[in-house]
Amino acid sequence: MVNRPTHNARCCFTRRQIVAGLTVLPGALLLACNTSESTPTATPATTPASAGQAAAQPTSMPSPTAAPASVATATAVPRRELRIGVQGLPPNLDPHQQLSNVGTRVTYSIFDYLIRRDFLSGPQPGIGFALVPWVAKEWKRIDDLTVEFTLRDDVTFHDGSMLTAEDVVFTFERLLKNTPDKLREAANYFKTVAEISALDRNRVRFVTQSPDPVFEKRISSWGGWLIPKAYYERVGMDGFARAPIGTGPYRVAEFVTDERLVLEPHETYFGGRPTASRIVFQVIPEIQARVAALLSGEVDLITNVPPDQVPVLQRSQGIVIRSIPLANCHVLRYNCNHPLLKDKRLRQALNFGIDRELLIKTLWNGQAVRMRSHQFEDYGPLYNAQRPYTPYDPDRARQLVRQSGYDGSAIRYNNKPGYYTLGNEAAQAIVEMWRQIGVNAEVQLIDWADLPKEERMVGSWSNSNYLADPEGAFWLRWGPGTATQRDWWKPENPRFNELGEQQRQTLDQQFRTRAFQDALDIWEEEAPGTVLWIPIEHYAMRDFVKWTPYSFFYMDLRPDNLLLAG
Repeated sequence: MVNRPTHNARCCFTRRQIVAGLTVLPGALLLACNTSESTPTATPATTPASAGQAAAQPTSMPSPTAAPASVATATAVPRRELRIGVQGLPPNLDPHQQLSNVGTRVTYSIFDYLIRRDFLSGPQPGIGFALVPWVAKEWKRIDDLTVEFTLRDDVTFHDGSMLTAEDVVFTFERLLKNTPDKLREAANYFKTVAEISALDRNRVRFVTQSPDPVFEKRISSWGGWLIPKAYYERVGMDGFARAPIGTGPYRVAEFVTDERLVLEPHETYFGGRPTASRIVFQVIPEIQARVAALLSGEVDLITNVPPDQVPVLQRSQGIVIRSIPLANCHVLRYNCNHPLLKDKRLRQALNFGIDRELLIKTLWNGQAVRMRSHQFEDYGPLYNAQRPYTPYDPDRARQLVRQSGYDGSAIRYNNKPGYYTLGNEAAQAIVEMWRQIGVNAEVQLIDWADLPKEERMVGSWSNSNYLADPEGAFWLRWGPGTATQRDWWKPENPRFNELGEQQRQTLDQQFRTRAFQDALDIWEEEAPGTVLWIPIEHYAMRDFVKWTPYSFFYMDLRPDNLLLAG
């Protein structure tokens, strides 16, 4: 086992404390996390069951009966355009190909799910967990393996065609039958599915290979977006990726790679009349340029605001900051196949050599969350609050460097400039820490995806807590079938994959808890990567934009979460 020394916690906020700090904590934390005016709160159309309840027992959900109050209000006023400055856009708009921060940010308002996570229903807006009807007006568990969904009869795609059960079956069969390489990541979300069938025009049945403890969460999360069978078969995968259609509140009007995405309202959207006349996502890679564009009125909202810019923007008239702790952690991933990184002792040394606490204090002004290994508090009963924080132990790191036989060759840390908030600064600081433990490290400001595989060594990355469960946050990024195990790491201990597969095939939560902790032990021992922190995401916007950010990078622009006043 990896030795876990005790580390004195001087600057250690948990996610729960930071959420509380949105309203009560003093000082720098309050400055960055306070919402300086009220944001819209959704009025749920139904009384939702909790996510845990939906996953644990047969659940039948009622159909929505009324539009949210904000929708009714919005129909009485003229609509205006919303211009959003972002650090980047995905290379295409296929929702199952672009499971990334910049991808899901824009596809979330183009496509819909069968059932949906209601982020606005929790004690803190933006962090709710309840699952509610959406394209499916109700669903029920027939037995431990079978779930049936009944669709609404008023859902239209952007081309005016009606969504039917045939489209739902096609969506998932595209992922699971003869899966193309481009869709393997999305397909991995649904590997537990054995069969999908249309019972009639409006009913779909899913049968899993074994009991799936988080099936409903899968359907409502990344990869569950519905696409049209007829249109896709007419234009093909590449044509669909360039000009997709979905059932969401906005349709694609223009897409220029690396420049802009223009969305227009889907006027027959079943969720209510869209509240913007047009949405423009404009790529502005540098944060200073995004800030200048907001202050000049060139854009109305900007993303990925670092902590040091928050006070500057808060002093600006007509600007509002809205912030949220993300269900996402920044991580490093190692190419364990590279000759320099094959010895796990060197990888362990790199992990021991990072002072995460100091980086959170200095880079993030305390506005990030330390992690107890690869865990999120949102796991609920599966979260181990007693597990030690990922430790900093430079003496142990130096010893492991010597034991590994490391020859002093350069180890490159790849970071895509501007992609992750404070990513460049973190890379420079971590490389300096590695030099102090005897590793000849250097930063290479290039996305490691742009390098030949054999040249990749250390890459910046992030893992989202897709399902509020270890299955989504950890297993779908590090388990078998993932790009990680395909290209960068083969576990030496076969027990890692055995535990992961066993926990996803049982409803026994006690077993799942033990299996996950044991898998984490192996993951830390083999060190194919490491967690850094959970960031707080800051958005800055003009005060007429009434919008609540979510704990994912989703930008939900549906009528119950977006109102452009005045």
